[in-house]
Amino acid sequence: MKTLKIAILAAVCSLAAASCDNKNTVGPDNTAANQQLKAIPAAFSDQTSEFAFDFWKKHNAIEEADKSYFVSPLSLHIALGMLLNGADTQTKEEIQKTLRVSSDIATTNGIYKDLIDNLPLSDPKVKNTIANSVWYRNTFKVEASYLDNLKNNFNAAVYGENFDDLATVGKINKWASDNTNGKIPKVIDQINSDQVLFLMNALYFKGDWKTQFKAEDTRDADFTGTKGVKSVKMMNMTSNVKYAKRGNYKAIELPYGDGNYVMTVLLPDKSTDETLASLSTSEWQQLNAALSEQKVIVGLPKFTLEYEADLKKVLTDMGINAAFTDNADLSKIASPAGKLKVGMVKQNTYVGIDEKGTEAAAVTTIGVVLTSVPVYPEVVCDRPFLFVISEKQSNTILFTGKISNL
Repeated sequence: MKTLKIAILAAVCSLAAASCDNKNTVGPDNTAANQQLKAIPAAFSDQTSEFAFDFWKKHNAIEEADKSYFVSPLSLHIALGMLLNGADTQTKEEIQKTLRVSSDIATTNGIYKDLIDNLPLSDPKVKNTIANSVWYRNTFKVEASYLDNLKNNFNAAVYGENFDDLATVGKINKWASDNTNGKIPKVIDQINSDQVLFLMNALYFKGDWKTQFKAEDTRDADFTGTKGVKSVKMMNMTSNVKYAKRGNYKAIELPYGDGNYVMTVLLPDKSTDETLASLSTSEWQQLNAALSEQKVIVGLPKFTLEYEADLKKVLTDMGINAAFTDNADLSKIASPAGKLKVGMVKQNTYVGIDEKGTEAAAVTTIGVVLTSVPVYPEVVCDRPFLFVISEKQSNTILFTGKISNL
């Protein structure tokens, strides 16, 4: 049997109900309703779920079969959303299609803004933070409209730094650490000479189980993985939880706090790959509809996992190609088209599960570099300038001028 790989899906939008006023009310499933999250269109939730499952499957296909991993589709989605705002033409179209978002960028940005502002408010008993930042080489001119867009729609902090100073590496890593409660202390080792901009998203989650496991019920148990048997600390409880039996797996839902956030654990009958292959937005919706509360014997291993992944191959498999080539059009970050391309997309994650609850973090970093296409000098006379009129054969200067004001 393949190792059970637990993932908290990006389709967090669907975990919150809504209210008709600004106060939290209790819904039929005993979760506190959130009016702001109700404003997130159902279509957007479905689309982010499609993105999450597509990302999960394609990442699983290229990762080592015996390796446990933990990824954040939501962190990646938001980081790519920031990149989308700097893209145009084919590059923009490919990112939009992969993210499954509207071609109306203003509408999409409004949804991002609502999600970033209000998802952390979904459950007062659960800590969930979303932070974004953009770091650019202070000798490189970034379009002011692009930076303003990230500030206004993604609450992004903007930093113009000396990328040749080793201290900047420390500043970027400190930002990652500060926004993940120290769980992800380093995301880059160095800044290369061609790197001019980094887009970063950090997610942090800490929630106590609504029904906690008792430490005295945790026992040594054998975990039979794909590479053999290992003794683990297995948490145990027999409690009323939501349970469903689907075609090739069993599932339980373990809520945190007031119940707006949950962990859904899928236990395959045979292999994780077979179960993962069967997952889709439709199957996810059917699973959630099928879950019903009953008394269940639950065993869940205590563990911590740190993970890092280069996502360039995954994203090209998902349909983002032009952004990584010299033909990339990131002209809304800096013109002209063909000047910049995406050099890297990586994600660092952490998850820890124990009797009390779960702590999880992710940082997605997108590095933008200069292309190998020659970067032409720019002479834009948008400030005072001088000029000379001369005759070339005799090298005679006829006129000279200075334009101070027009």
